[in-house]
Amino acid sequence: MPHSALSGRVGGGDNGSMSILRSVPPAPPGADPGCRARLVEVDRLEWRVGDGGDPAALAEAFCDEYSGPHTGEDGSVCGVAVLISAAAGAVMAGGATGAPTPVPAVPDLALVAYAHGKRIDSVPGDFTVGEWRRSWSQADHAKAVVAVQEAIGRGQVYVANVVGHRSAPWSGDPAGIAAAVASIPGAAWGGVVSGEDWLIASGSPEAFVTVAGGRAATYPIKGTAPATAEGRADLLASVKERAEHVMVVDLERNDLARIAVPGTVAVERLFALAKWDRLWQAESTVVCDLEPGTGLADLLRAMCPPGSVTGTPKLAMLDLASSLEPVGRGPAMGAFGYVQDGRVDLGVTIRTVALDAHRAHLWAGGGITWRSDPDAEVAEADAKAEAVAARLSPARPARS
Repeated sequence: MPHSALSGRVGGGDNGSMSILRSVPPAPPGADPGCRARLVEVDRLEWRVGDGGDPAALAEAFCDEYSGPHTGEDGSVCGVAVLISAAAGAVMAGGATGAPTPVPAVPDLALVAYAHGKRIDSVPGDFTVGEWRRSWSQADHAKAVVAVQEAIGRGQVYVANVVGHRSAPWSGDPAGIAAAVASIPGAAWGGVVSGEDWLIASGSPEAFVTVAGGRAATYPIKGTAPATAEGRADLLASVKERAEHVMVVDLERNDLARIAVPGTVAVERLFALAKWDRLWQAESTVVCDLEPGTGLADLLRAMCPPGSVTGTPKLAMLDLASSLEPVGRGPAMGAFGYVQDGRVDLGVTIRTVALDAHRAHLWAGGGITWRSDPDAEVAEADAKAEAVAARLSPARPARS
């Protein structure tokens, strides 16, 4: 029986849309670029919150099953694409899963094993994305920022991400949408994976966690400004942005410490700026030597959901976000990448679009601290979302 039977779900689009979505060539982040045009699906597992079982254990068992030799057209196996939703990550951490996802066609955990086949080069076709509509108004988003600051004042959290959602109708070739998102400048962790009635296209700049040779690293991004000389200077000088960033780096140090050889957690790089599209973003690198015997399930339980899109303390932040965000984060603010030959390469699903049979879905947010200005936080989230939306419908801003 195929692993996908574990999900017990088929999805809700029309057959034409479903077959089109499934046919989009996969390009998971972390996979060797030379492999991307020749991936042939061997098996898959799709799991949703409510299905029962431990998603971290399911991921480890599936990846272990496909770590040995399996037969592709040329006798080789490439690896396993891994997609983990925000809710699945919360389950792994033992936290609140938030409001229901607005795109239930997308599983909370998707694992797709690939072998190598003939190289297939395809040219993405034309597409249309209609008017974007927000799931909450800018005023409601600002109120949520204030609510976070009140929680900070009570000592409930120190920094917390607030995330909004918008959606729009789409038509045409989904491969064109996927290519437009995954090729955004700075999308070092851009990629594509799809199922029978869903597709994920990520334009993410952020590496979540990598493992190779017994060493793990995480690369939190926190702090955003326009990609201008003035924006760079403002970001480097911002007390608020640096405080937000350092708190998340401390969170990631603590997460890695749960699976690290004692005394090996270190910050190799702190608050380095890089461009994503038209924005500056600040990134750090935190590393450790893994405790011998650490498996994929241990790694995921320690690190999920990504600290840069949650906040700290992580479990308290998950409770708070569940009470504030009216729409679930779905596949956004989770993880997406590749497991291959003992390596783990996962990015964070920020700047990520999900397609179901009829609508495109997009999420964006930002970290809130005591010093945050609510209007500025709303504007920052809008800038992130609109940079992606502009690749799909450049003349159509989202309606409030």
